Amino acid sequence: MESNSQLDLAHKFVRFTNTTIFLTGKAGTGKTTFLRQLKEELPKRMVVVAPTGVAAINAGGVTIHSFFQLPFGPIMPGQILNEDKNPKTESNSPIRKYRKEKIDIIKSLDLLIIDEISMVRADLLDGIDEVLRKFKNRNLPFGGVQVLMIGDLQQLPPVVKNEEWSLLRNHYETPFFFSSRAFLQSQHISIELTHVYRQKDESFIKILNEIRNNQLSQESYTELEKRYLPDFKPTDKDGYITLTTHNARAQKINEEKLKQLKGKSQQFKANITGIFPEYSFPTEEQLQLKTGAQVMFVKNDSSPEKLYFNGKIGTVTGFGDDVIHVKCETDNFEIDVYPEDWHNINYSINPESKEIEETISGGFSQFPLKLAWAITIHKSQGLTFERAVIDANAAFAHGQVYVALSRCKSLEGLVLKSTLSKSGIICDNAVSKFTQNIEANPPGEENLENSIRKYQFQLLEELFSFHDIYRICNYCNKHLQDNRNNIQGNLADKMNAAFPFLGPEILVVGEKFIPSVKRYCADNQNLHENKEAQERISKASAYFVGKLEEHLQPILKDFSFDTDNQNIKKVIEGHLKQLNEKLSVKLVSLKSCLKKFDTANYQTVRAKAHFEKQSFRLKSPKEVVDENVKHPNLFRTLKKWRKNLADKINAPVYYIASQQSLVDIANNLPYTTDQLKAVKGFGKKKIEHYGADVIKMVTEYRQGQNLGLLNFTSAEPKKIIKSGNKQDTKEISLELYKNGRTVREISAFRDLTVTTIDKHLAHYVGLGMLPLDKFVEKKKIKKIKKQLEKEGVESLNECKQELGSDYSYSEIRYVQAYLKNANAK
Repeated sequence: MESNSQLDLAHKFVRFTNTTIFLTGKAGTGKTTFLRQLKEELPKRMVVVAPTGVAAINAGGVTIHSFFQLPFGPIMPGQILNEDKNPKTESNSPIRKYRKEKIDIIKSLDLLIIDEISMVRADLLDGIDEVLRKFKNRNLPFGGVQVLMIGDLQQLPPVVKNEEWSLLRNHYETPFFFSSRAFLQSQHISIELTHVYRQKDESFIKILNEIRNNQLSQESYTELEKRYLPDFKPTDKDGYITLTTHNARAQKINEEKLKQLKGKSQQFKANITGIFPEYSFPTEEQLQLKTGAQVMFVKNDSSPEKLYFNGKIGTVTGFGDDVIHVKCETDNFEIDVYPEDWHNINYSINPESKEIEETISGGFSQFPLKLAWAITIHKSQGLTFERAVIDANAAFAHGQVYVALSRCKSLEGLVLKSTLSKSGIICDNAVSKFTQNIEANPPGEENLENSIRKYQFQLLEELFSFHDIYRICNYCNKHLQDNRNNIQGNLADKMNAAFPFLGPEILVVGEKFIPSVKRYCADNQNLHENKEAQERISKASAYFVGKLEEHLQPILKDFSFDTDNQNIKKVIEGHLKQLNEKLSVKLVSLKSCLKKFDTANYQTVRAKAHFEKQSFRLKSPKEVVDENVKHPNLFRTLKKWRKNLADKINAPVYYIASQQSLVDIANNLPYTTDQLKAVKGFGKKKIEHYGADVIKMVTEYRQGQNLGLLNFTSAEPKKIIKSGNKQDTKEISLELYKNGRTVREISAFRDLTVTTIDKHLAHYVGLGMLPLDKFVEKKKIKKIKKQLEKEGVESLNECKQELGSDYSYSEIRYVQAYLKNANAK
C-alpha cells in the first residue's frame, strides 16, 4: 500500500503517544492493511480483540468477551469494578476467574486494538475500561492503556435488543461506542482515512460518500436507479455474487443453485484440533461442492504465488487428490486450491523474553472456499467484489445498504435486484453528527507533538511518584504495630524503622521534582535531545535507587513474620506482595534512566519488569522466632508440639495455645501447675488437657540447659484486682471480636466455652452494638422472630423445640437479645 499522510499520522500517534485513537474511513481505505502492518512492525506490547469470532480470526486476535471475560448481557456502569465487593456476586465474579497470566498480560499491556468498533456497544466498551482499571490504573480511562479503535460507523452497528436498551438508555445517549463513559472521559483523537483503494470510479465514490453522510442527492439516486435490473439473470460464468440482508435468503439461493448443477456432490470435512469454537469457523465444517459451483475464497493465499485473496470469486472446474481446481474469470489459468489453516489464538507471556506472544489453542483446516452465489451483507464486510447483485430492499439496520454497495469496485459491476427507496437507506443521526465532527476537527502535526510531550510527562510523573509505595508501607506498618502482641518475627521492627524515612526522603522529594519534569516536557525542545533534562532525570533516578535500596529493599530480602491470626497474616502477606511488585518495577524503571531516558526503551523495560519481580516468601513458622523470646529453642519445640497436636485433632493451632502463651512459656519456663496458671491463656481446662505436656517439655529443656528449678516470674502475671475495678468479661470478648477473632477463636483464647462467648456477644447485639446478621443467617432470623413472638421473648426452650435441629440455641439467643432491645425501644 502506498503511503499517505493520514496513515503516516495515525502510525506516529500509535507509536509515539498514549492517545486513544479512533481510526475510521470509508470502505476500501486500508484500515485492515494498517492493522496488519502494526502487528508486524510495532514494538509496543499489544493485544488485538474484535466483537465477533470471525472478525477476531480475520484480525488475528481474540474476541472481546473471551479476553476480558465479560458477560454477554447489558453491563451496568460500575458492575465490573464493584462486583467483587458484593458478596452476593463474589463467587460468580468474572474478575476472580482471571488466571495470573491473564492479569500479568493486562498489567504489562501498552496497546489494545479493537477492530470492527462499529459493532461494539457503549456498555461493552465501558466493561473493557473497568477491567483495565481494575488491573492497571484505576484513575485513568482504560487504565492508562492506549486504545486504538478501528472501524467505520457507517457500516454495521452494535446489536441491542429493546429489553436491553430499556436498561441502558438511562446511562447512555446512544448504543454506539462513542457514547461510552470511558471514551468520553478519554482525550481521544479521530483520524479519517479518505484515500479509497477499492474504488477508482470517482462518480461511484461520490455516491457512496453521499450515502455515508445521509445526503443522497437526486442526481446520485437517479444513477443508482439505472442499476436497477429486476430481470437480470447472470450466468455462472459472469461471476456475480448476490448480497442479501438475511442469512436464510443467502443459504436458500446457494442450495438451489448447487442442486441445479449436474454431477455428484463432493464432501470435504474440516480437520479441527484443540479449541476452535463453531462461531469462529471461517467456512463450512462440512463443505459440499460440485464441478461448476461458484465459490468465493475466504482467505488470502499463503503461498508465495499469492494467486487468490479473501473475497475472490471463481468456479470449481474439478477435483483431485486433496486438491480442488478453481478458475477465476480474470485469470487465464486454473488455481490448485489446497487446504489452509486458521488458528484460534490466545495471548501468553514468553518465560524468557517476557514479551506478550500469540499462542495457538486450536486449529481449523479446510479448503478456503465457500459457496458464493449469495452471501449476507453482514459477512461481506471487509470484502471486495468485481460484480455483485444487491438485494437490499429489506435493509433493517443502519449501514447495511452502504456496506453492500461499497463492496463493489465500480458502478458498472453493480446490479440492484430491487429498488432502493430513500427511506431504506438508513443512517443514524447520532452517527452522522459524530462523523461530521470528525471531519471538521482533523488532528495535525501540532496535535501529535503535544501528545508526544504529554505522554513523556505521564511516564516520568509515574516514575517519580511514590504514593503507591508509601501507601502500602503505611498500611502494612499500621497493621504490624496495631497487632504487635499477636505476631512474631522482626518485620514489625524493620518496617517501623524504615517508615520515617519514606516520607521526607522519598515521597516529598519526588513530589518536588515532578514540576521540573513538567517544565522540560512543556518545552518545544525534544526531551530526548535536551541535555539538561536528561542530566536531571539521570541524577534523580540515581538518588531514588539509592534511597529505595537503603530503606526498603532490605526489608523484603531479610525479614521474618508469623502469627496465629489468619486475618492478620492474610492482610500482611497481601501488603508485602504488593510492595514487592511495586518496588521491583520501580527500581528496574529507575535504573533504565540512569544513563538516558528514552520513551521506547522505558516502555519495554517497565513492561518486562512486571514478570521479573524479585521473589519473596514468608518464612515458615518454625523459622520465625521473635528477638524478645529468651529461649528460642524451647519456643520452636512448643510450636512443633502445638502443630502436631492440632493436626491430630484437626483443629487450628490457636485452639491448643495462642502464640502469646508460647512466648510467655518460653520466656518464663513454668514447671509446675501453679506456675502454668499464671501464663495468659492457660486456665483450668487448658491445664487439664495440655498442662502435663507443657511441664514435661519445660522440665526437659531446663535440665538440658542446666538451668535447675529457677524461680518463676511471669511476664504478665495474673493480677488480683478488686472486683469493682475488674474489666467486664463481656467487654473482653467484644474487644477480641472487633479485632477480627471468631467466636471459636475467642473461646480457645479465653479458655471459655463457645456458649459463654455467644452469650457475651448476644448482649451487645441486644444493645445494638453488633449487627444481628453477622451471627444468624437472614432467612433464619425471620423464622426465629416469628416463633419467639408467638411463644414469648423469654421462652428459649419452647422456641428451640418448635424450630427443631436446624436452629441452635445460640442463634435463638442472638435473636432473643435483639428483640428485647427492639421491644425496649
